Amino acid sequence: MAYQMIEVEPVTPRIGAIIHGADLTRPVSDESFQDIHDAFMAHLVVFFRDQPMSPEQHLSLGRRLGELHIHPAAPYCHGNPALMKIHTDEHSRRNNGEGWHSDVSADVEPPMASILHLHQTPKHGGDTLFANMYEAYDALSEPVRELLGSLTALHASDYSGFYGDHAPQRESPRAEHPVVRTHPVTRRPALFVNGGFTRRILGLTRAESDSILQMLFDHVKNPNFHCRFQWQPHSVAMWDNRCTQHMAVWDYYPETRSGIRVTVKGDRPFR
Repeated sequence: MAYQMIEVEPVTPRIGAIIHGADLTRPVSDESFQDIHDAFMAHLVVFFRDQPMSPEQHLSLGRRLGELHIHPAAPYCHGNPALMKIHTDEHSRRNNGEGWHSDVSADVEPPMASILHLHQTPKHGGDTLFANMYEAYDALSEPVRELLGSLTALHASDYSGFYGDHAPQRESPRAEHPVVRTHPVTRRPALFVNGGFTRRILGLTRAESDSILQMLFDHVKNPNFHCRFQWQPHSVAMWDNRCTQHMAVWDYYPETRSGIRVTVKGDRPFR
């Protein structure tokens, strides 16, 4: 495998980088992949342009990060549950990834990474926003950080009818996770609650839990924590679910946005 010299172009100082010089349609050497992984850890989400990967190459890229994760309920492509179908068109009732969330955080061991490859994009719109959960945690006052550091939250999902007639791969998950988790690689604390899956904070009254969660959900929306990626055909985004949230904007109806996501297993969050 030939070494591919990459160039890392930050999207913002706080989150996101475009990687130039990497060809994901060819075998990536260990040295080149380490450079990509270093950029991934530093920038939390990395983007690649003009990568006409095959499904097999997409799967291989995911396996470089770890064992592949199977979504509890989403439709998939090419007969392989690891190839999650991402598709929205004029007939869709909902958009994949709308609302701020971390992928499948209701799993006991939530995914550590997601890799999305879009094949078809609308003429305008269809961007994805990403938020830095290290920065979201750091921006809280010290008394609030102290309070959150001892709390645990319930994450749950109900996929009944969520993907139309597609039968779920497994039952809707439920798990309890720390409100603030420690990233296993960087060792940095990150806020780990999201509007998509976090239902309540354990040990608090419903009113207390609802108030704190709503405050945190609103806090995550601060654009100072964000970057925005404008998709093109055969762009790839790889994000770290342990320290980011994301939201896909559905501003392109009735046009089509279509691709495949490969997701990588993670470990159980810890304080």
